Amino acid sequence: MRLIAKSLTVASIGLLAFSLSGCTTASLEGSESTPGSQGPAVSESAMTQMPVNEKIRALLPEKIRTAGVLKIASDPSYPPFEFFEGDQQIVGWDIDMGDAIGQVLGLETEHVAATFDTILPGLNSGKYDLGMSAFSMTPDRQKAMDMVQYLSSGTGLAVPAGNPKKLSTSAASLCGLPIGAQKGTSQSLEILPELSQECIAAGKPGIDAKLFPSTNDARLALISGRVDGVLAGAPSLAYQGKQSAGKFELAEGEALSNRPIGIALPKDSELTKAVGAAFDEVLSSDAYGQINKKWDMPSTSVMDQAKTTTK
Repeated sequence: MRLIAKSLTVASIGLLAFSLSGCTTASLEGSESTPGSQGPAVSESAMTQMPVNEKIRALLPEKIRTAGVLKIASDPSYPPFEFFEGDQQIVGWDIDMGDAIGQVLGLETEHVAATFDTILPGLNSGKYDLGMSAFSMTPDRQKAMDMVQYLSSGTGLAVPAGNPKKLSTSAASLCGLPIGAQKGTSQSLEILPELSQECIAAGKPGIDAKLFPSTNDARLALISGRVDGVLAGAPSLAYQGKQSAGKFELAEGEALSNRPIGIALPKDSELTKAVGAAFDEVLSSDAYGQINKKWDMPSTSVMDQAKTTTK
Protein backbone atom coordinates (compact mmCIF):
# COMPACT_ATOMS: atom_id res chain seq x y z
CA MET A 1 0.00 0.00 0.00
CA ARG A 2 1.22 3.47 -0.80
CA LEU A 3 2.77 5.62 1.89
CA ILE A 4 1.45 9.13 1.42
CA ALA A 5 4.25 11.57 0.72
CA LYS A 6 5.91 13.36 3.65
CA SER A 7 8.39 15.58 1.84
CA LEU A 8 8.33 17.59 -1.41
CA THR A 9 10.75 19.15 -3.84
CA VAL A 10 9.39 21.49 -6.53
CA ALA A 11 11.56 22.39 -9.53
CA SER A 12 11.54 26.05 -10.49
CA ILE A 13 11.27 25.29 -14.19
CA GLY A 14 7.72 24.71 -15.50
CA LEU A 15 5.25 22.67 -13.51
CA LEU A 16 7.43 19.82 -12.32
CA ALA A 17 6.66 18.32 -8.93
CA PHE A 18 8.22 15.41 -7.09
CA SER A 19 6.61 13.93 -3.99
CA LEU A 20 8.89 11.68 -2.01
CA SER A 21 7.60 8.86 0.16
CA GLY A 22 9.77 5.91 0.91
CA CYS A 23 10.27 4.61 -2.63
CA THR A 24 7.65 6.70 -4.44
CA THR A 25 8.06 9.84 -6.54
CA ALA A 26 5.60 11.85 -8.60
CA SER A 27 6.16 14.43 -11.34
CA LEU A 28 4.03 16.57 -13.65
CA GLU A 29 4.35 16.55 -17.43
CA GLY A 30 1.84 18.89 -19.01
CA SER A 31 -1.24 17.90 -17.05
CA GLU A 32 -3.94 20.54 -16.75
CA SER A 33 -5.44 19.58 -13.44
CA THR A 34 -7.05 21.58 -10.70
CA PRO A 35 -5.31 20.90 -7.41
CA GLY A 36 -7.12 20.72 -4.13
CA SER A 37 -7.92 18.48 -1.24
CA GLN A 38 -10.22 15.79 -2.61
CA GLY A 39 -8.97 12.68 -0.87
CA PRO A 40 -9.18 11.09 2.55
CA ALA A 41 -6.55 11.50 5.21
CA VAL A 42 -5.50 7.91 5.87
CA SER A 43 -3.13 6.76 8.58
CA GLU A 44 -0.02 5.30 6.97
CA SER A 45 0.29 2.75 9.74
CA ALA A 46 -3.14 1.37 8.86
CA MET A 47 -2.13 0.43 5.33
CA THR A 48 -0.80 -3.00 4.44
CA GLN A 49 2.73 -3.06 3.06
CA MET A 50 3.24 -5.80 0.46
CA PRO A 51 6.36 -7.96 0.96
CA VAL A 52 8.67 -8.60 -1.96
CA ASN A 53 7.84 -11.85 -3.75
CA GLU A 54 11.15 -13.14 -5.08
CA LYS A 55 9.53 -15.60 -7.51
CA ILE A 56 7.51 -12.81 -9.08
CA ARG A 57 10.49 -10.45 -9.00
CA ALA A 58 12.44 -13.05 -11.00
CA LEU A 59 9.94 -12.54 -13.85
CA LEU A 60 11.10 -8.96 -14.34
CA PRO A 61 13.16 -8.07 -17.40
CA GLU A 62 16.80 -7.70 -16.40
CA LYS A 63 16.81 -4.03 -17.42
CA ILE A 64 13.96 -3.17 -15.02
CA ARG A 65 15.30 -5.33 -12.19
CA THR A 66 18.72 -3.70 -12.46
CA ALA A 67 17.34 -0.16 -12.70
CA GLY A 68 15.14 -0.82 -9.65
CA VAL A 69 12.48 1.68 -10.77
CA LEU A 70 9.03 1.27 -12.29
CA LYS A 71 7.96 4.39 -14.20
CA ILE A 72 4.16 4.76 -14.12
CA ALA A 73 2.25 7.41 -16.09
CA SER A 74 -1.15 8.74 -14.96
CA ASP A 75 -3.35 11.72 -15.76
CA PRO A 76 -3.88 13.45 -12.38
CA SER A 77 -7.21 15.03 -13.28
CA TYR A 78 -9.40 12.04 -12.48
CA PRO A 79 -10.21 11.53 -8.79
CA PRO A 80 -10.34 9.13 -7.09
CA PHE A 81 -7.97 7.37 -9.48
CA GLU A 82 -5.31 10.09 -9.62
CA PHE A 83 -5.21 13.78 -8.72
CA PHE A 84 -3.03 16.37 -7.04
CA GLU A 85 -3.51 16.75 -3.31
CA GLY A 86 -2.78 20.19 -1.89
CA ASP A 87 -1.02 21.32 -5.09
CA GLN A 88 1.96 19.20 -4.14
CA GLN A 89 1.53 15.45 -4.42
CA ILE A 90 -0.19 13.07 -6.77
CA VAL A 91 -2.44 10.64 -4.91
CA GLY A 92 -5.30 8.27 -5.67
CA TRP A 93 -6.36 4.69 -6.30
CA ASP A 94 -3.95 4.12 -9.19
CA ILE A 95 -1.08 5.58 -7.19
CA ASP A 96 -1.69 3.28 -4.24
CA MET A 97 -2.15 0.27 -6.50
CA GLY A 98 1.00 1.08 -8.46
CA ASP A 99 2.95 1.34 -5.23
CA ALA A 100 1.60 -1.99 -3.96
CA ILE A 101 2.60 -3.68 -7.23
CA GLY A 102 6.03 -2.07 -6.97
CA GLN A 103 6.43 -3.40 -3.43
CA VAL A 104 5.71 -6.97 -4.58
CA LEU A 105 8.31 -6.56 -7.34
CA GLY A 106 10.87 -4.96 -5.03
CA LEU A 107 10.94 -1.81 -7.16
CA GLU A 108 10.70 1.90 -6.48
CA THR A 109 7.75 3.53 -8.21
CA GLU A 110 8.10 6.81 -10.05
CA HIS A 111 4.67 8.32 -10.77
CA VAL A 112 4.72 10.65 -13.75
CA ALA A 113 1.76 12.92 -14.45
CA ALA A 114 0.86 13.22 -18.13
CA THR A 115 -2.21 14.16 -20.16
CA PHE A 116 -4.39 11.14 -20.84
CA ASP A 117 -4.04 11.03 -24.62
CA THR A 118 -0.21 11.02 -24.43
CA ILE A 119 0.18 8.03 -22.12
CA LEU A 120 -0.31 5.16 -24.58
CA PRO A 121 2.02 6.71 -27.20
CA GLY A 122 4.51 7.27 -24.37
CA LEU A 123 4.38 3.57 -23.48
CA ASN A 124 5.08 2.52 -27.06
CA SER A 125 8.01 4.93 -27.30
CA GLY A 126 9.55 3.59 -24.08
CA LYS A 127 8.96 6.77 -22.11
CA TYR A 128 6.99 4.91 -19.40
CA ASP A 129 6.86 1.31 -18.19
CA LEU A 130 3.17 1.28 -17.21
CA GLY A 131 0.09 3.38 -17.84
CA MET A 132 -2.25 3.48 -14.84
CA SER A 133 -5.04 5.95 -15.47
CA ALA A 134 -8.33 3.99 -15.36
CA PHE A 135 -7.92 2.78 -18.94
CA SER A 136 -11.01 1.05 -20.29
CA MET A 137 -9.98 -2.24 -21.87
CA THR A 138 -11.59 -1.56 -25.25
CA PRO A 139 -11.11 -4.06 -28.11
CA ASP A 140 -8.90 -1.58 -29.97
CA ARG A 141 -6.70 -0.97 -26.94
CA GLN A 142 -6.35 -4.67 -26.26
CA LYS A 143 -5.21 -5.22 -29.84
CA ALA A 144 -2.61 -2.46 -29.56
CA MET A 145 -1.48 -2.88 -25.94
CA ASP A 146 -1.00 -5.49 -23.23
CA MET A 147 -3.49 -4.88 -20.41
CA VAL A 148 -3.95 -6.23 -16.89
CA GLN A 149 -7.45 -5.81 -15.45
CA TYR A 150 -7.80 -4.44 -11.91
CA LEU A 151 -11.39 -3.10 -11.76
CA SER A 152 -14.45 -2.71 -13.96
CA SER A 153 -16.37 0.45 -14.72
CA GLY A 154 -19.22 1.81 -16.80
CA THR A 155 -19.81 5.30 -18.13
CA GLY A 156 -21.99 7.70 -16.15
CA LEU A 157 -23.30 11.20 -16.76
CA ALA A 158 -22.49 14.14 -14.50
CA VAL A 159 -25.21 16.79 -14.40
CA PRO A 160 -25.84 19.99 -12.42
CA ALA A 161 -27.18 19.44 -8.92
CA GLY A 162 -30.81 18.44 -9.02
CA ASN A 163 -30.54 17.46 -12.70
CA PRO A 164 -32.84 20.29 -13.87
CA LYS A 165 -33.04 18.99 -17.46
CA LYS A 166 -33.72 15.43 -16.28
CA LEU A 167 -30.86 14.02 -18.33
CA SER A 168 -29.72 10.42 -18.33
CA THR A 169 -27.35 8.17 -20.25
CA SER A 170 -30.20 7.55 -22.71
CA ALA A 171 -29.44 9.14 -26.10
CA ALA A 172 -33.00 10.51 -26.32
CA SER A 173 -32.37 12.85 -23.38
CA LEU A 174 -29.13 14.23 -24.84
CA CYS A 175 -29.98 15.00 -28.47
CA GLY A 176 -28.93 18.48 -29.55
CA LEU A 177 -27.33 19.30 -26.20
CA PRO A 178 -23.69 20.21 -25.46
CA ILE A 179 -22.20 17.21 -23.66
CA GLY A 180 -18.58 17.09 -22.53
CA ALA A 181 -15.94 14.38 -22.30
CA GLN A 182 -12.16 14.15 -22.04
CA LYS A 183 -10.19 13.83 -25.25
CA GLY A 184 -8.77 10.40 -25.96
CA THR A 185 -11.16 8.52 -23.66
CA SER A 186 -13.63 5.83 -24.69
CA GLN A 187 -16.38 8.37 -23.91
CA SER A 188 -15.06 10.78 -26.55
CA LEU A 189 -14.00 8.18 -29.11
CA GLU A 190 -16.86 5.70 -28.89
CA ILE A 191 -19.76 6.49 -26.60
CA LEU A 192 -20.53 10.09 -27.55
CA PRO A 193 -20.44 9.33 -31.31
CA GLU A 194 -22.66 6.27 -30.82
CA LEU A 195 -25.23 8.22 -28.78
CA SER A 196 -25.17 11.04 -31.33
CA GLN A 197 -25.83 8.58 -34.16
CA GLU A 198 -28.83 7.25 -32.24
CA CYS A 199 -30.21 10.80 -32.16
CA ILE A 200 -29.67 11.31 -35.88
CA ALA A 201 -31.23 7.94 -36.71
CA ALA A 202 -34.31 9.03 -34.74
CA GLY A 203 -34.55 12.24 -36.79
CA LYS A 204 -33.25 14.44 -34.00
CA PRO A 205 -30.18 16.69 -33.91
CA GLY A 206 -26.95 15.00 -32.94
CA ILE A 207 -25.22 15.63 -29.63
CA ASP A 208 -22.99 18.71 -29.59
CA ALA A 209 -19.83 16.98 -28.35
CA LYS A 210 -17.43 19.19 -26.41
CA LEU A 211 -14.01 17.62 -25.80
CA PHE A 212 -11.59 18.82 -23.14
CA PRO A 213 -7.93 18.15 -22.27
CA SER A 214 -8.86 16.81 -18.83
CA THR A 215 -11.88 15.79 -16.80
CA ASN A 216 -11.24 18.79 -14.56
CA ASP A 217 -11.75 21.05 -17.58
CA ALA A 218 -14.95 19.19 -18.46
CA ARG A 219 -16.24 19.49 -14.89
CA LEU A 220 -15.49 23.21 -14.83
CA ALA A 221 -17.42 23.58 -18.08
CA LEU A 222 -20.35 21.77 -16.46
CA ILE A 223 -20.26 23.93 -13.34
CA SER A 224 -20.08 27.13 -15.42
CA GLY A 225 -22.98 26.04 -17.64
CA ARG A 226 -20.99 25.64 -20.87
CA VAL A 227 -22.08 22.01 -21.14
CA ASP A 228 -25.22 20.32 -19.86
CA GLY A 229 -23.53 17.07 -18.89
CA VAL A 230 -20.20 15.24 -18.80
CA LEU A 231 -19.65 11.59 -19.69
CA ALA A 232 -16.89 9.77 -17.78
CA GLY A 233 -16.36 6.68 -15.65
CA ALA A 234 -19.22 6.31 -13.18
CA PRO A 235 -17.02 5.55 -10.11
CA SER A 236 -15.00 8.70 -10.71
CA LEU A 237 -18.04 10.90 -11.30
CA ALA A 238 -19.76 9.59 -8.16
CA TYR A 239 -16.66 10.36 -6.08
CA GLN A 240 -16.16 13.78 -7.65
CA GLY A 241 -19.82 14.68 -7.14
CA LYS A 242 -19.50 13.98 -3.42
CA GLN A 243 -16.44 16.25 -3.30
CA SER A 244 -18.03 19.11 -5.29
CA ALA A 245 -19.99 20.68 -2.42
CA GLY A 246 -23.26 20.15 -4.24
CA LYS A 247 -22.22 21.64 -7.59
CA PHE A 248 -22.93 18.53 -9.64
CA GLU A 249 -24.02 14.92 -9.24
CA LEU A 250 -24.15 11.59 -11.04
CA ALA A 251 -27.40 11.23 -12.97
CA GLU A 252 -29.56 8.29 -12.00
CA GLY A 253 -29.80 5.29 -14.30
CA GLU A 254 -27.66 2.44 -15.54
CA ALA A 255 -24.05 2.99 -16.49
CA LEU A 256 -23.16 2.55 -20.16
CA SER A 257 -20.66 0.10 -21.62
CA ASN A 258 -19.59 -1.57 -18.40
CA ARG A 259 -16.19 -3.06 -19.15
CA PRO A 260 -12.93 -3.96 -17.42
CA ILE A 261 -10.35 -1.28 -16.74
CA GLY A 262 -6.71 -1.83 -16.01
CA ILE A 263 -3.01 -1.31 -16.45
CA ALA A 264 -1.63 -0.64 -19.93
CA LEU A 265 1.75 -1.88 -21.14
CA PRO A 266 3.40 -1.98 -24.57
CA LYS A 267 2.26 -4.87 -26.77
CA ASP A 268 4.07 -8.11 -25.95
CA SER A 269 6.02 -6.40 -23.19
CA GLU A 270 8.48 -8.54 -21.23
CA LEU A 271 7.09 -6.78 -18.14
CA THR A 272 3.47 -7.91 -18.53
CA LYS A 273 3.79 -11.32 -16.86
CA ALA A 274 5.53 -9.88 -13.81
CA VAL A 275 3.00 -7.04 -13.44
CA GLY A 276 0.06 -9.44 -13.82
CA ALA A 277 1.47 -11.79 -11.18
CA ALA A 278 2.26 -8.87 -8.85
CA PHE A 279 -1.28 -7.55 -9.17
CA ASP A 280 -2.66 -11.02 -8.39
CA GLU A 281 -0.58 -10.97 -5.21
CA VAL A 282 -2.13 -7.63 -4.24
CA LEU A 283 -5.61 -8.81 -5.24
CA SER A 284 -5.43 -11.80 -2.89
CA SER A 285 -4.16 -9.68 0.00
CA ASP A 286 -5.78 -7.24 2.44
CA ALA A 287 -4.24 -4.36 0.47
CA TYR A 288 -6.76 -4.58 -2.39
CA GLY A 289 -9.73 -4.11 -0.08
CA GLN A 290 -7.95 -1.35 1.83
CA ILE A 291 -7.23 0.60 -1.35
CA ASN A 292 -10.84 0.24 -2.49
CA LYS A 293 -12.18 1.33 0.90
CA LYS A 294 -9.80 4.27 1.12
CA TRP A 295 -11.00 5.69 -2.21
CA ASP A 296 -14.71 4.73 -1.90
CA MET A 297 -14.61 2.36 -4.87
CA PRO A 298 -18.14 0.96 -5.38
CA SER A 299 -18.58 -2.77 -4.87
CA THR A 300 -19.86 -3.12 -8.45
CA SER A 301 -16.40 -2.12 -9.73
CA VAL A 302 -14.08 -4.31 -7.65
CA MET A 303 -12.75 -7.68 -8.74
CA ASP A 304 -13.45 -11.00 -7.05
CA GLN A 305 -10.48 -11.69 -4.80
CA ALA A 306 -10.89 -15.43 -5.43
CA LYS A 307 -10.13 -14.91 -9.14
CA THR A 308 -6.81 -13.66 -10.48
CA THR A 309 -5.76 -12.37 -13.88
CA THR A 310 -3.08 -14.96 -14.46
CA LYS A 311 -5.01 -18.14 -13.63
